[in-house]
Amino acid sequence: MNIDMIRAAAIRLEGHARRTPLLSSPFLDEIAGKPVFVKAECLQHTGSFKFRGGWSALSGLPEDQRKNGVIAFSSGNHAQGVAYAAALHGVSSVIIMPSDAPRLKIENTRALGAEVVLYDRATEDRNEIGATLAEQRGLTLIKPYDEPLVIAGQGTTGLEIAAQAADLGVQDADVLVCCGGGGLTSGIALALAAEAPSFKVRPCEPEGFDDVTRSLASGKIERNEKLTGSLCDAIITPQPGDMTFPIMAAHCGSGIVVTEEEALKAMAHAFQRLKIVVEPGGAVGLAAALFHAEKTNASTLIAVTTGGNVDVSVFQKALAYLD
Repeated sequence: MNIDMIRAAAIRLEGHARRTPLLSSPFLDEIAGKPVFVKAECLQHTGSFKFRGGWSALSGLPEDQRKNGVIAFSSGNHAQGVAYAAALHGVSSVIIMPSDAPRLKIENTRALGAEVVLYDRATEDRNEIGATLAEQRGLTLIKPYDEPLVIAGQGTTGLEIAAQAADLGVQDADVLVCCGGGGLTSGIALALAAEAPSFKVRPCEPEGFDDVTRSLASGKIERNEKLTGSLCDAIITPQPGDMTFPIMAAHCGSGIVVTEEEALKAMAHAFQRLKIVVEPGGAVGLAAALFHAEKTNASTLIAVTTGGNVDVSVFQKALAYLD
């Protein structure tokens, strides 16, 4: 992985991905005690940054390979990103999803034309299921984070952050990124190392699923004891990726862990102050900015709200904090 791959992905994404805004509110600044900007990737196609990686991967495949179709595994956002990118390229897609994924994400993935295969993430191995189906059907597997073309696509978010921050005169910032396997985090970190080296990426995770934070602290890949049981389903992974962890170890600061309640409160603040809808996993970075600013070093915070695909009942639970 290198910056040239991310810049090449940006060229392929031009005219296809949205350049999402960098939002702010004085009310959020007051809560955090310092300026907070929000990179609203929840406004990206399919409701998350994952479209960037999906399009980057599909568009980067040789035509004779792409036409045979693709397969991916995801709790929902990578699923939709790949499914939509495949549909736009006119090729078939098979998406392996955990049976406990939010119903909205499962339904949206099917609506985008993908064949959805459900599995039990507590007892079944999605890697084995994906490898078997890929071999049987001649499909190309597009991994959610340990894939160079995917990381390159996600890294284009970092290129935009650097350019938008420069336009605003921001010269020093901690960039708080919701982190699962580390595809977005490592991509943004690589991009900012080249374009805004004074910025420091901080991986943000939900309590009980802080494998990246622990891995960065120990210097080796650590695994989560649990694989289910959090509202932040979008960023629950067993452990950091073999490809993403070395990048994060080289370029990221220490991780920040937030509670589910803090993520829900961040969702409520994002809706009230920025008028955007964010899912729990996508609000973890903003939660870190609002409620753990004392753990940051920079004078300015940039939080990436990574996704907005939330079931109505969960969103109502978040909005209850505004009462």
